[in-house]
Amino acid sequence: MGTLYEQLLVLITTPLYVLIIGAEIILSNIHHTRSYHLRETVHNFCLSIFSGGMDVVMRGISLAMLTFFFSYGFFPLTHSFFYWLALLLLVDLMHYWLHRLGHSCRLFWAVHVNHHSSVYFNFTVGFRAGVLEPLYRFAFFIPIALLGFQPADILLVYSIGEIWAILTHTEKVRKLGWLESIFVTPSHHRVHHASNVKYLDRNMGTVFILWDKLFGTFQEELPATQYEAIRYGLTTPPAKETIPAIIFHEWGAIWKDVRRPGITWKQKLQYVFGPPGWSHDGSRKTSNELRRNQERADALLPEAT
Repeated sequence: MGTLYEQLLVLITTPLYVLIIGAEIILSNIHHTRSYHLRETVHNFCLSIFSGGMDVVMRGISLAMLTFFFSYGFFPLTHSFFYWLALLLLVDLMHYWLHRLGHSCRLFWAVHVNHHSSVYFNFTVGFRAGVLEPLYRFAFFIPIALLGFQPADILLVYSIGEIWAILTHTEKVRKLGWLESIFVTPSHHRVHHASNVKYLDRNMGTVFILWDKLFGTFQEELPATQYEAIRYGLTTPPAKETIPAIIFHEWGAIWKDVRRPGITWKQKLQYVFGPPGWSHDGSRKTSNELRRNQERADALLPEAT
C-alpha cells in the first residue's frame, strides 16, 4: 500500500513542481534576479536522476531491512491520527541526525556535498540530492521500525517530508510569520545553504525547525542591515563544474589528504571521519573554528572603533 501511495505522490507532485519552477523562472526574469543558470539547472536534474536511480535500486533492500527489524518491534501499533503524527515527528527527527552527520563527518559530507555545491538557490536545487545517500539512509529509520511502525509507512512519510524540503529551496518566499517557529521555511533553508561563516552547518531540519532549536543548530536569517548578504555554494568549490567533479571531488580531496607524507594513522582517520575542514596543521578550519574566529574578530570591532 505504501508503494501505491508513493506512486500517487509522484503523479500529484510532478505537475506541481513544473508549475512552481515555471513560476519561479518567470518571476526571476521579471525581477532580474538571475535565480537560474542553464548549466546549473541541468546539473540539478542530472543529479536528481542519478540519486533517484540509486533510490530505486535501494528501495527493495531498505524495505527488506526495515521489515526485518520491524519483526522484532517492541509495540503492536495501530493506524490512527497519533500514529501518523508520531511517525512524522520520528522520521523528521532521525532525518535531522542523518543530515547533521552529513555536515559533521567528512566521509558523509563527501556524499552530501553536491547538494550544497550550487551557487544558485531555487526549487531545482532541491532535486540536487546526494547520489550515494540511499545506500545508508534506511539505517537511521531502523529504530522507528523497532518501535513498531510499518516499514512502508516510514518510507511514505519520508517521501512526504522530501516534498516539503524541495519547496523550501527558493528566494521568492520571504519570512512566514508564526510558521517560522515550528516548520523549516525557505528563510531557514536559505541559511542552511549559505557559505557565510555565521550560517555554516545551521538549520538541519527537513519539516520541523524544532530539532535545530533543541540541539543547538538553529540560526535565523538576518536582514542585510545586521549581516552580510547570503552567498550560496561551498566555501571551497570544486575545481571543475562537471557532473563527475560535483559528485566525487570531495572523495578525491579525502584521498589526497590521507596520502599526505609524515602524518600519523590517527590523523589519516581524522581526515576521513573528522569534521569537514579539519586539518592536522591548522591550514584549514572547521565551521566551528571559522565561527569562533569571526566572533573573536567581531568582539574586537567596538574597541577598534
